[in-house]
Amino acid sequence: MSKFIIQGKKPIGGVHRTPGNKNAALPMLAASLLTSEPVTLRNLPLIADVRTMLDLLSDMGVEVRLNQEKREVTLHAKKIRSTHLSRELCGKVRSSILFAGPLLARCGKAKLYPPGGDVIGRRRIDTHLDGLRQLGAAVTSSSAYVFNAAKGLEGAHLLLDEASVTATENIVMAAALAKGTTVLYNSACEPHVQNLCAMINAMGGSISGIGTNRLTIEGVQELRGTEQRVGPDYIDTGSYMVAALITGGDLTIEDVEVADLNVLIKPFRRFGVKYHFDTAAKTLRLPPRQKLKTEYDFGDAIPKIEDGPWPMLPSDLMSALIVLATQTRGTTLFFEKMFESRMYFVDYLLGMGARLVPCDPHRIVVTGPTPLHGSRVASPDIRAGMALLIAALSARGETEILNAGSIDRGYEAVEHELCRLGASIERVTER
Repeated sequence: MSKFIIQGKKPIGGVHRTPGNKNAALPMLAASLLTSEPVTLRNLPLIADVRTMLDLLSDMGVEVRLNQEKREVTLHAKKIRSTHLSRELCGKVRSSILFAGPLLARCGKAKLYPPGGDVIGRRRIDTHLDGLRQLGAAVTSSSAYVFNAAKGLEGAHLLLDEASVTATENIVMAAALAKGTTVLYNSACEPHVQNLCAMINAMGGSISGIGTNRLTIEGVQELRGTEQRVGPDYIDTGSYMVAALITGGDLTIEDVEVADLNVLIKPFRRFGVKYHFDTAAKTLRLPPRQKLKTEYDFGDAIPKIEDGPWPMLPSDLMSALIVLATQTRGTTLFFEKMFESRMYFVDYLLGMGARLVPCDPHRIVVTGPTPLHGSRVASPDIRAGMALLIAALSARGETEILNAGSIDRGYEAVEHELCRLGASIERVTER
């Protein structure tokens, strides 16, 4: 266990380079099982969840060659020694469920244990199970999930009951080597889903409709190796934007995709954020000491910021935006539609001096700006932990954040990067 000790009121500024997208890297790692040839992934985020996925692949018999300095990994699944995943490793990461699709496609069977990950509400896997069943897999579950497709998988027309990102990715990987055509309607279309589909096409797959909610996958007999770059992490971009804005720093962020920025920047505009985007250089600059003010709806109605499937606001950015609202003049209603426990961390913000009213598990009203003060808090999940860390950067005095390791699962060496940009953060390991 570790904790962060933060001395607040220090501007965050300089140049920050966006790392690879965590949510793209994880399914791309799983997709390496779809071929017996080497797969190389570049711009890999060196975070805890990625390391757990690499441990799972190694445990299955995949040759893993990680070059940390270059941030790239080469995976060679020439032979898959075991389709029975480690219970301990599955329990560490939500994305362990992503191995079901490629193992079924390649080996015809898989045994996984319930995935771990953040406790932000019910995170059902019914869409995964139903989709794989429709492709011809038999699925049983008790203490483990057992998948079997001894006769192979066959394409089907599927209407997903929710636009689940990981279920879409699982079904796409399974369908890539299934017989015939799979049509996947109400599929997720986030940038990381697009990254995975582009990777499979580069391996010799045939997926059309990428970027829409209707994917058509023509199954092929085999896939080849490839080299792919993991796209930039727009949630990381948004998080560092908030850190600079509420501390008054002058920050430039490198490796920002314009397509991602179009969705990302809408709520920031609502708070009056000024920015300069260089399309050619793919950089975003935030001028220092911005005077943030909420733009109200027509008739001076309190505005609502709500999340949803892409291209709506990503749920993973909601926690950081709530912290931004505490330092913005005006009142905003936040509506978290996707996870019923995402908002629980705001109790810590109340303890730090924020003016907000929790209406129910999904909605809170925030009025700012209010000065925050240091406190002792605990990180309940990756995104809430980062939001509390950002709040501590603007707070007067010292803040102690317990369970700092949860933030490591989504943000690489976060205290080192923020200290390089001007923060004062110390990690203390507790025994």
